[in-house]
Amino acid sequence: MDEGALRYIAAVDPGRDKAGIALVQTDGRVVAQLIVPPTEVVERLSQWQREYGLSAIVLGDRTGARAFRAALQAAGLPGPACSLVSVDEHLSTQEARRRYLSTHPGRGLSRWLPASLRTPDRPVDDYVAVILAERYLRKSSGNQ
Repeated sequence: MDEGALRYIAAVDPGRDKAGIALVQTDGRVVAQLIVPPTEVVERLSQWQREYGLSAIVLGDRTGARAFRAALQAAGLPGPACSLVSVDEHLSTQEARRRYLSTHPGRGLSRWLPASLRTPDRPVDDYVAVILAERYLRKSSGNQ
Protein backbone atom coordinates (compact mmCIF):
# COMPACT_ATOMS: atom_id res chain seq x y z
CA MET A 1 0.00 0.00 0.00
CA ASP A 2 1.48 3.38 -0.94
CA GLU A 3 1.87 6.27 1.51
CA GLY A 4 -0.98 8.25 -0.09
CA ALA A 5 -3.48 5.42 0.27
CA LEU A 6 -6.05 5.52 3.01
CA ARG A 7 -5.17 3.42 6.03
CA TYR A 8 -7.49 2.26 8.76
CA ILE A 9 -7.34 1.22 12.39
CA ALA A 10 -9.95 -0.49 14.52
CA ALA A 11 -10.35 0.31 18.21
CA VAL A 12 -12.05 -1.76 20.88
CA ASP A 13 -13.37 -0.71 24.27
CA PRO A 14 -13.69 -4.20 25.76
CA GLY A 15 -16.31 -5.05 28.32
CA ARG A 16 -18.11 -8.01 29.84
CA ASP A 17 -21.63 -7.17 28.63
CA LYS A 18 -20.91 -5.00 25.61
CA ALA A 19 -18.00 -3.64 23.64
CA GLY A 20 -17.52 -0.38 21.82
CA ILE A 21 -15.77 -0.67 18.48
CA ALA A 22 -14.71 1.95 15.97
CA LEU A 23 -13.21 1.98 12.50
CA VAL A 24 -11.10 5.10 12.03
CA GLN A 25 -8.96 6.33 9.16
CA THR A 26 -5.40 7.20 10.14
CA ASP A 27 -6.22 10.85 9.40
CA GLY A 28 -8.71 10.68 12.29
CA ARG A 29 -11.96 10.42 10.34
CA VAL A 30 -14.45 8.04 11.93
CA VAL A 31 -15.86 5.53 9.44
CA ALA A 32 -17.98 3.51 11.89
CA GLN A 33 -18.65 3.31 15.60
CA LEU A 34 -20.82 0.62 17.16
CA ILE A 35 -21.75 -1.06 20.41
CA VAL A 36 -21.88 -4.82 19.99
CA PRO A 37 -22.05 -7.88 22.22
CA PRO A 38 -18.55 -9.14 23.08
CA THR A 39 -19.22 -12.27 21.04
CA GLU A 40 -19.48 -10.16 17.84
CA VAL A 41 -16.20 -8.25 18.18
CA VAL A 42 -13.97 -10.84 16.52
CA GLU A 43 -16.42 -11.27 13.63
CA ARG A 44 -16.68 -7.52 13.03
CA LEU A 45 -12.91 -6.94 13.26
CA SER A 46 -12.28 -9.86 10.90
CA GLN A 47 -14.71 -8.29 8.44
CA TRP A 48 -12.98 -4.91 8.71
CA GLN A 49 -9.59 -6.60 8.30
CA ARG A 50 -10.77 -8.18 5.03
CA GLU A 51 -12.49 -5.04 3.72
CA TYR A 52 -10.06 -2.34 4.82
CA GLY A 53 -6.72 -4.05 5.51
CA LEU A 54 -6.31 -2.68 9.02
CA SER A 55 -2.90 -1.33 9.97
CA ALA A 56 -3.61 -1.62 13.73
CA ILE A 57 -6.13 -2.92 16.21
CA VAL A 58 -6.20 -0.73 19.30
CA LEU A 59 -7.41 -2.36 22.49
CA GLY A 60 -8.30 -0.57 25.71
CA ASP A 61 -6.22 -1.81 28.64
CA ARG A 62 -8.86 -2.20 31.36
CA THR A 63 -11.94 -4.43 31.85
CA GLY A 64 -11.81 -7.57 29.75
CA ALA A 65 -8.67 -6.60 27.83
CA ARG A 66 -6.79 -9.83 28.51
CA ALA A 67 -9.70 -12.03 27.38
CA PHE A 68 -10.26 -9.93 24.24
CA ARG A 69 -6.56 -10.06 23.35
CA ALA A 70 -6.63 -13.87 23.65
CA ALA A 71 -9.83 -14.13 21.58
CA LEU A 72 -8.41 -11.91 18.84
CA GLN A 73 -5.18 -13.86 18.67
CA ALA A 74 -7.06 -17.19 18.63
CA ALA A 75 -9.03 -15.91 15.63
CA GLY A 76 -5.85 -14.97 13.75
CA LEU A 77 -6.10 -11.26 14.44
CA PRO A 78 -4.30 -9.06 13.90
CA GLY A 79 -3.65 -10.03 10.32
CA PRO A 80 -0.52 -9.46 8.25
CA ALA A 81 0.88 -5.93 8.39
CA CYS A 82 -1.39 -5.17 11.34
CA SER A 83 -0.37 -4.70 14.96
CA LEU A 84 -2.32 -5.23 18.18
CA VAL A 85 -1.71 -2.31 20.52
CA SER A 86 -2.92 -1.60 24.07
CA VAL A 87 -3.94 1.96 24.89
CA ASP A 88 -4.51 3.49 28.32
CA GLU A 89 -8.24 3.87 29.01
CA HIS A 90 -7.80 6.21 32.00
CA LEU A 91 -10.75 8.68 32.11
CA SER A 92 -11.89 7.68 28.60
CA THR A 93 -15.46 7.02 29.76
CA GLN A 94 -15.77 10.52 31.22
CA GLU A 95 -14.32 12.00 28.03
CA ALA A 96 -16.75 9.93 25.93
CA ARG A 97 -19.67 11.05 28.07
CA ARG A 98 -18.76 14.71 27.56
CA ARG A 99 -18.33 14.20 23.82
CA TYR A 100 -21.65 12.39 23.49
CA LEU A 101 -23.50 15.10 25.41
CA SER A 102 -21.88 17.88 23.39
CA THR A 103 -22.99 16.26 20.12
CA HIS A 104 -26.47 15.29 21.37
CA PRO A 105 -28.15 18.33 22.87
CA GLY A 106 -30.99 17.63 25.24
CA ARG A 107 -34.63 17.74 24.23
CA GLY A 108 -37.37 19.74 25.85
CA LEU A 109 -36.40 21.33 29.12
CA SER A 110 -33.19 19.29 29.38
CA ARG A 111 -31.68 21.28 26.53
CA TRP A 112 -31.36 24.18 28.96
CA LEU A 113 -29.37 22.12 31.45
CA PRO A 114 -25.58 22.19 31.27
CA ALA A 115 -24.06 18.98 29.93
CA SER A 116 -22.54 18.32 33.36
CA LEU A 117 -26.07 17.87 34.77
CA ARG A 118 -27.33 15.59 32.00
CA THR A 119 -26.84 11.86 31.59
CA PRO A 120 -26.40 10.11 28.22
CA ASP A 121 -29.54 8.22 27.20
CA ARG A 122 -27.48 5.25 26.03
CA PRO A 123 -24.08 3.62 26.66
CA VAL A 124 -21.10 5.52 25.23
CA ASP A 125 -18.71 2.59 24.67
CA ASP A 126 -18.52 3.36 20.93
CA TYR A 127 -17.36 6.89 21.76
CA VAL A 128 -14.74 5.40 24.09
CA ALA A 129 -13.48 3.29 21.17
CA VAL A 130 -13.12 6.43 19.02
CA ILE A 131 -11.22 8.15 21.83
CA LEU A 132 -8.89 5.15 22.16
CA ALA A 133 -8.22 5.32 18.42
CA GLU A 134 -7.47 9.04 18.70
CA ARG A 135 -5.09 8.43 21.61
CA TYR A 136 -3.25 5.81 19.55
CA LEU A 137 -3.04 8.11 16.53
CA ARG A 138 -1.69 10.99 18.64
CA LYS A 139 0.91 8.76 20.25
CA SER A 140 1.96 7.12 16.98
CA SER A 141 2.37 10.52 15.31
CA GLY A 142 4.44 11.84 18.23
CA ASN A 143 1.80 14.35 19.39
CA GLN A 144 1.20 13.46 23.02
